[in-house]
Amino acid sequence: MPSYTVTVATGSQWFAGTDDYVYLSLEGTMGCSERHLLDKPFYNDFERGAVDSYDVTVEEDLGEIQLIKIEKRKYWYQDDWYLKYITVKTPVGDYLEFPCYRWITDEKEIVLRDGRAKLPRDDKTQILKQHRRKELETRQKTYRWKEWHPGFPLSIDAHSHSDLPRDIQFDNEKGVDFILNYSKAMENLYVNRFMHMFQSSWSDFADFERIFVRISNTISEYVMQHWKEDFMFGYQFLNGCNPVLIRRCTEIPKKLPVTTDMVECSLERNLTLEEEVKQGNIFIVDYELLDGVDANKTDPCTIQHLAAPICLLYKNLENKIVPIAIQLGQNPGPDNPIFLPSDATYDWLLAKIWVRSSDFHIHQTVTHLLRTHLVSEVFSIAMFRQLPAVHPLFKLLVPHMRFTIAINTKAREQLICECGLFDKANATGGGGHVQMVQKAMKDLTYSSLCFPEEIKAKGMDSKEDIPYYYYRDDGIKVWEAIKSFAEDVIHIYYESDEVVCEDVELQAFIKDIYVYGMRGVKASGFPKMIRTREKLAEYLTVIIFTTSAQHAAVNFGQYDWCSWIPNAPPTMRRPPPTEKGTVTIEQIVESLPDRGRSCWHLGAVWALSQFQDNELFLGMYPDEHFVEKPVKEAMAKFRKNLDEIVNTITERNKNKKLPYYYLSPDRIPNSVAV
Repeated sequence: MPSYTVTVATGSQWFAGTDDYVYLSLEGTMGCSERHLLDKPFYNDFERGAVDSYDVTVEEDLGEIQLIKIEKRKYWYQDDWYLKYITVKTPVGDYLEFPCYRWITDEKEIVLRDGRAKLPRDDKTQILKQHRRKELETRQKTYRWKEWHPGFPLSIDAHSHSDLPRDIQFDNEKGVDFILNYSKAMENLYVNRFMHMFQSSWSDFADFERIFVRISNTISEYVMQHWKEDFMFGYQFLNGCNPVLIRRCTEIPKKLPVTTDMVECSLERNLTLEEEVKQGNIFIVDYELLDGVDANKTDPCTIQHLAAPICLLYKNLENKIVPIAIQLGQNPGPDNPIFLPSDATYDWLLAKIWVRSSDFHIHQTVTHLLRTHLVSEVFSIAMFRQLPAVHPLFKLLVPHMRFTIAINTKAREQLICECGLFDKANATGGGGHVQMVQKAMKDLTYSSLCFPEEIKAKGMDSKEDIPYYYYRDDGIKVWEAIKSFAEDVIHIYYESDEVVCEDVELQAFIKDIYVYGMRGVKASGFPKMIRTREKLAEYLTVIIFTTSAQHAAVNFGQYDWCSWIPNAPPTMRRPPPTEKGTVTIEQIVESLPDRGRSCWHLGAVWALSQFQDNELFLGMYPDEHFVEKPVKEAMAKFRKNLDEIVNTITERNKNKKLPYYYLSPDRIPNSVAV
C-alpha cells in the first residue's frame, strides 16, 4: 500500500504547541485518504518549535496531492496550535510543501494547498477553484470594514485586540499594552516620581534635565545641547522625525507679508527676498492644517493651546537650512507679528518652540498615525479580504502586514480613544487629533505615497541644491530596491499586461483599497484598477515602502528628537505671543508642559521608539510562503541590494555628530507593529 511521510512543524512562539488530537487527510486527483490521527506512542507531539514526522499509509494511489486537511480536536482543555508548515513525501519520492503559518483554534479544521503560488487563471480543477472561493468567503466574513470616525479611512471591525482573528493578534498582548509600556518606560527612565505632578511647572530649562536620560554620544544628547541654535532647528526639517513637510518656496504667500527689509540680515547673497525665491534658496513649512483645531480641554485645571504657524527658511552659503521668519498664526495683523532672528533672544526662541510644538502635532497625527498606521491597515484588511493564501501577491505582502491591524486596534483601545493616553499629555488630545485626520484626508493622495514623486512635487529632489537631505537620499535607494524586487516577482507570475488585467482577485484588492480605504474619493488619485505590470510594480512598492521604510523613518527617531521636551513640546500652556519684546524666560518655562505631562510624553516617545522583540527587518522572510526557486533568488537579490545600502549609509555616517540611520534597511522593520 502506498505510504506518505508527513512532516509537521510547530511554531516557536510562546504557547504555539498543543496537546490536542490532530488529524490529517490527503486529497489527490485520484481520491481521498481516510482521516489519520498524527500520534507517536510515548511521545509528546506538537511541542513548541518541534518538527515531527509521521508515516501515513493509504489503501490506493491518490494521484497528485492537491489539498491536505488538518483537524484539531480537544484533548483536555482549549489549546490553540500554531502550525508553520507541513511537507509531504510521496511514494515516488517527490516532496510537496504546504505553508500554513496560522493558528488553529478551538476544534477547527483548515485546508491547505501546496506552496506553489497560483493566479486565479492557473486553477483548472473545480476542487481548487472551490477551495480558493471558500477561503475568500470565510475571510470576508472575518475581516470586516468599519468606520471608526467619520471621514477616516475605514478600519477593522473589532472593539478590542481580543476580538481580532487569532492569526493577526500579537503573540504576547502584554508586550504591546500601551499603559503597561508607558509606565514601564517611565520607570526605566527614572521619571515616575514626577508623572503625577500635573500643573507643576519646571523652574528653568536646566530643570528639564532632571527627567532627561543622558545616553553618551547620542542624538538626543546633541539635541539637548544645541536645540536653541537655528542650524539645529532647520536641520530637523530635513532629517528629524518629521522630514516630510519642508518644500521649496516658489512664491511668498500673501498671508505671510514678509519683506526683504525684515530678513535682510539673514540673507547672504546680496539679493532681495524675491530674487532668493527665484534662485530656489527659500523654503517654507506651513502648519495651516492646525488652524481651527480644538485644543485639549480634558483637564479643566490646565488650559492648553495650539497654533498654526508659517515658517520661512533659507539655504545659506554653507548649504544649511536656517529659519529667517516665523508667523504664529495664519492671518496677518498687528496681533500676529512676524518673528525674526534679529528680534530679542527670547522672542525668537519662543517662536521656534511654537513651531516645534506644531511640528510635533502634525508628525504624530498626520505623518505617523494617518499616513503610515491607518493607511497600512487599509492595505492589510484589503489583502486578507481579497487575496487567498495561494496568490503570489498575498505571499509577497503578508510579511509587511504583520501585527499592523493588531497595533492599530490596540491604539484605538488605549491610546487615541476618548480618555485614552493621548489625552494625558498632548494639546491635540480630547478630539483635536480626530479633527486633524479628517482635515488631512484631502491631502492623502496616491502620488503623495509615491516617495520619489512626492519629493519632486515639493521641489526637494536636487542633491546638488540640497546636499544634506539624507531622508531623501536613503529613501530613494530603499524605494528603488523595493521596486526592483516587486518587478522581479511580478515578472515571474504575470507574463504580460493582459494577465494583470485578467487577475480578478488583484482587481478586487485594488478596488477594496479605493472604495473602503480611500472612501471612493476620486481626488485621492488611488487607482480603481491596474492594467499594466509597470503600474502594479509601483503600487506594490507604495504598499511595501509605506508599511516598512516610511514608518521607520517617522517612528524610530521619536526618542532622539522629542525626548528633550523644549525641542518638541506636546502641549503649550500659554497662548502664542501677540507682540514682540515682552517674552521672558519665565514665560517660556510656564508655556512648556508641566512635570506630569513631560513625563508621560517622555514615556511615550521612549516606548514608541523601541523595536519589537524578535523584530523582522526589511528583506527578512523566515516564514516561507513562497517555495519556488525563482522567487527565492529574487529575495536573495533583494537582500544583497539592501546590504549594499546598509554599507553605504554606515560609511556616510562615520564620524558624524548627527548620523542619519532611520532608513538603513537593517533598522527598517518589515511592517508597522509599534
